[in-house]
Amino acid sequence: MFVSIDLCLVPIGVGTSLSPYIKECKKIIETYDLTYELGANGTAIEGDWSEVFECIRQCHEQIHEQGAPRIYTTIKVNTRIDKKQTFAEKLKSVLDN
Repeated sequence: MFVSIDLCLVPIGVGTSLSPYIKECKKIIETYDLTYELGANGTAIEGDWSEVFECIRQCHEQIHEQGAPRIYTTIKVNTRIDKKQTFAEKLKSVLDN
């Protein structure tokens, strides 16, 4: 199943700068065949359900290995079965009207 998500992964107990941890997650996301967009407060990811959620699991494991004792993650999940619609197509449909 094709899924698009908004992911906000927050390591807790590592100080105020989170960019080193987000960079590690970005590296993991890039190893998958997933489309993604980094945002100021999260990352949008789209692709096969299994791959997307396996990617999130690997992000959690890597961030824990980097010393984060706790991670708080929020995920918004969007699926549809009538058609496959990418981020770019969703944005275009809004911007064109």
